[in-house]
Amino acid sequence: MTKILIPSSGPDDWQQFLADPQKQWKRGCSAMAAALSWETAQGLPPEIAALLGPDADLLFAIPEHKVALPGGRRESQCDVFALARAGDQTIAVAVEAKVGEPFGPTVGEWLVGASAGKTKRITFIRDLLGLPVGPIDHVRYQLLHRGAAAVLEAARFKTDRAAMIVQSFSQEHRWFEDFATFAALFGLDAERGTPLRHILPSGRPLDLGWAVGSADVLRAADPSKSTPPRMPPGGQFRPR
Repeated sequence: MTKILIPSSGPDDWQQFLADPQKQWKRGCSAMAAALSWETAQGLPPEIAALLGPDADLLFAIPEHKVALPGGRRESQCDVFALARAGDQTIAVAVEAKVGEPFGPTVGEWLVGASAGKTKRITFIRDLLGLPVGPIDHVRYQLLHRGAAAVLEAARFKTDRAAMIVQSFSQEHRWFEDFATFAALFGLDAERGTPLRHILPSGRPLDLGWAVGSADVLRAADPSKSTPPRMPPGGQFRPR
């Protein structure tokens, strides 16, 4: 994949970057919900903007953005990676979209029979995020590596802040307790729609948040069955 970005012409442009485009692209699932949410907003979805600060504005967004991590065999694939601005600060934002899908295995489950690569990766993530000494086997691994992705991209783009946000379209707030467990690692008490802040070992702030997305996108028509409107200049971007 090249590093050239081209404008998106609508939500269905996002499908091709999924790990399983046929299985994951359907109404009521997170991939389509995120695409509809971000394309409809033509900027930051309001629930995301509310967590980033007053006058938060989208500079660009990349669907299914992969961030390499040491060890292991897979990158951390953000549902959306965004570069945003709030006031005089720039923010690297890694978004994990959810409807009813779980966060996957805990660290303990992921490390069963762990290779040297996996051990290296979890050690790297712990050091990068500045996790306190103590057990983390009960925490969902996906939340840890998505947080690490935000921090790594913040360093790469030299932004003022990093942010990892769960954009949940579940009106029952499914799996929020997993996010709360993750936030508790940093001594933070999670609340839906409330930004949390952890200061990384580098001194850069890492903002965490649970954004409650609109249920309207779950009822929206499948964008692949219609011709989406073209995005104006300055809209979202996708990798070619």
